[in-house]
Amino acid sequence: MAIVEEDPFSSDQQTDQTSEPDEETPLLPTNEDSNVQHKISNTDTIIHLLKGNIGPGILALPDAIKNSGLLVGNIGLVVMATICIHCMHILVNTSQELCKRTNRPFLTYSDVAEQCFATSRSSRLRCLSSLARTVVDVFLCVTQLGFCCVYFVFISQNLQQIFDHYFGEINFHIYMVIILVPMLLLASIRNLKYLSPVSMLANILQFVGLGIIFYYLLQDIPYTWERKTFASWGQLPLYFGTAIYAFEGIGVVLPLENQMKTPKDMKGWNGVLNTSMVIVSCLYIAVAFFGYLKYGEAVAGSISLNLPVDEFLATLVKIVMSLAVFFTYALQLYVPVDLLNPFIQSKVSPQNSIKAEYALRYTLVLLTFSLAAAIPKLGLFISLVGAVSSSTLAIMAPAVIDTVTQGRKCSWMRFLKNVTLFTLGFIGFLTGSYVSIRNIIKYFVGENWS
Repeated sequence: MAIVEEDPFSSDQQTDQTSEPDEETPLLPTNEDSNVQHKISNTDTIIHLLKGNIGPGILALPDAIKNSGLLVGNIGLVVMATICIHCMHILVNTSQELCKRTNRPFLTYSDVAEQCFATSRSSRLRCLSSLARTVVDVFLCVTQLGFCCVYFVFISQNLQQIFDHYFGEINFHIYMVIILVPMLLLASIRNLKYLSPVSMLANILQFVGLGIIFYYLLQDIPYTWERKTFASWGQLPLYFGTAIYAFEGIGVVLPLENQMKTPKDMKGWNGVLNTSMVIVSCLYIAVAFFGYLKYGEAVAGSISLNLPVDEFLATLVKIVMSLAVFFTYALQLYVPVDLLNPFIQSKVSPQNSIKAEYALRYTLVLLTFSLAAAIPKLGLFISLVGAVSSSTLAIMAPAVIDTVTQGRKCSWMRFLKNVTLFTLGFIGFLTGSYVSIRNIIKYFVGENWS
């Protein structure tokens, strides 16, 4: 999973209306600031890629292994990592080719989706260029709002464990209401410049929390044969949705590649992209493997919920991870705000533009709060968001974009490979969505959820 899977720092997004463009200092530099002094090194790019891919989804991977089995699940993570990294390379390659074709210095994900159709030799495909851009924007928006819903549930469940232990049981929704006010205040920050230090703090807290989690996971580990190697075919769609949710970091690739001093270093077998994603994949697999090995069928939707409630370090990691996710919420909300705000602004007078933007921000916060309150099951949310949005952006869209970009130059082998990728993503999309929605319905009608 990614921190800004749908990147809030992409070039086609507008800066704060009340701020001068050259005063913006986002975590990932915007493409408008692509002067030499703002270019980032390979090391900086690796750090940003790590931050963009390692998010709360990593804590849900042991739950994914529960739905697949220890052997099948970890082999599947290797396969999925390979597919996702390959799709990231597809996006980078097509972006560079379309930049040459359109004589533009850089393209965002939405730009790539639009231009691959707009520059096609087929008049029928050219007519689909606006639709392609809209589809990518919609899925970016849905993905980000889904992340925000997950964040509400994640923070509330961790706080509930802590306070219930010391003060007695309180209704889960009370904790959601408590964090709603801070979320609204955080969402009031309109300028990315002020979110950069918040994001940096979130990442520091996150890595500290992961270190403490590994401290618990590596103690008193049972034997591997005490865990099932394969779960069931019916559970595999949930596994896919959760796993692809964690791996969906494709949105940060193009903004970073556009800002590199040497963009060609992004590619290659030992390039920046492969180096970063191998590290991410190894960390994902380690958390997934040891998390499920440690707790087995008792593993929760987030591994942090399995830690003891009466130990200082365990309590600390829950607080630290909750704070990290809380501080990340505003960054995730930035994308849907940025995509929807131009439409809202076109409907109001200039005098009411600021009020309209705040109304949009607060409405989206209340929307994510309402959805999270309605379905307070972390595993269900993560699997559904992963199946619906992440499979589209991380697997299906790059396959379509590459095929359309190549046009008549697309070889049969390449076409077959892209069709296979799209088919895998589409099957995961359908089955993952179906099983997740079915379990949500079961939750609402009071049946047992597993």
